[in-house]
Amino acid sequence: MRHGNANRKFGRVRKQRKALLNSLARSLVLHEKIKTTEPKAKELRPFVEKLVTSGKKATVAAHRSLATVIGSAATKILVSKISKKYEDRRGGFTRIVKLGNRKSDGSPMAVIEFV
Repeated sequence: MRHGNANRKFGRVRKQRKALLNSLARSLVLHEKIKTTEPKAKELRPFVEKLVTSGKKATVAAHRSLATVIGSAATKILVSKISKKYEDRRGGFTRIVKLGNRKSDGSPMAVIEFV
């Protein structure tokens, strides 16, 4: 039974899944909009929302914890630009727009972007 196993596996081991989410989050912060498969976008949304909430604190500890996840260049952008934009917003920093299926393999595609 799969009780309590809500996260998606993506056919990867834990380290690869973590690296995938980290790189997707880094790309989203740097480009503010990325195109990916729908399950990856749905898994990325709460991950990035927690990063933005952490970035809103703008403390040294927050900078360091964010830098371990998305790197120092993306951390600067996240804390200085993105988190400042959402200072008075309590949540819901990202939006997922479904695009339809990919031609090659039929995977459902989506765009995830900051609101």
